[in-house]
Amino acid sequence: MTAWMIITARIHDREAFISGYGPAAAKLVEKFGGKYMVRAPGAMLLEGDGMDGASVVVSEWPSRAAALAFWQSPEYAEVRKLRDGLADVQVMLVGA
Repeated sequence: MTAWMIITARIHDREAFISGYGPAAAKLVEKFGGKYMVRAPGAMLLEGDGMDGASVVVSEWPSRAAALAFWQSPEYAEVRKLRDGLADVQVMLVGA
């Protein structure tokens, strides 16, 4: 069953984020069977606590297991280091 990974990020250095982490993460998303549905800055928070103005990324996965295989992979652990200090990130996984 389909799953979605929903990420909100307050990016502190957009140029470094886009030139380093972004392309490297995108390659792995594709490799593990995911596809981006939304990648957009400037989210407007309408209710609750959150990151007004944050960037939002929504990726679709064939299953929760596929998304977790990406998230927990040694390859992504290395790529994740590229965003250290560049962004405050919240990540949710929804779906079976």
